[in-house]
Amino acid sequence: MARRSGKTRQKTASKSAPGRLRIVAGIWRSRLLDVADVPGLRPTSERIRETLFNWLAPRIEGARCLDLFAGTGALGLEALSRGAREAVFVERSPLAAEVLRRNIAELGAGNATVVTADALAWLDSGLEGEFDVVFLDPPFAADLLADLCRLLYERGVPAAGASVYLEQDLDRPAPVLPEGWRLVNNKTAGRVRYMLAAPGS
Repeated sequence: MARRSGKTRQKTASKSAPGRLRIVAGIWRSRLLDVADVPGLRPTSERIRETLFNWLAPRIEGARCLDLFAGTGALGLEALSRGAREAVFVERSPLAAEVLRRNIAELGAGNATVVTADALAWLDSGLEGEFDVVFLDPPFAADLLADLCRLLYERGVPAAGASVYLEQDLDRPAPVLPEGWRLVNNKTAGRVRYMLAAPGS
């Protein structure tokens, strides 16, 4: 999950201790992990993660996941805890990426890869393989969701039947999706709008 400014986002209440990330469910349920000391870096709230992974429950087992703007890695780690086959985390902050690597090592997650890179540049450079689940939680002020979805579409990143998670500030309209994509879930929590999209074939 990416950095936020206090003016653009107010996080919903979470049970995680300050500076700590709690895995909600799965094999690492209730495990507490460190959060890097990077301004504005916070995990996606437990409330949102619970709802999101209820949506993803039919497809998360064995899924290959991409966590762009990974930040704390809350979404990708939750996916791995719940049975995802693999997760690739992309995070441009060297400190956040290093703390995420340490957390992955502590969990013994051999199926996790951390890439220290700008998410847009990484997508634009080309990547190998398709993903079953993609998490998009960029900085709200940047308003990147439409461009990210377009890049995912152009690069053929989503596999057949994939799900793409989108998170944004409540004040912004839902992003324009590529042709053939549709929103299948759309909810709010506090000042956050979070959605699940189904890319077209």
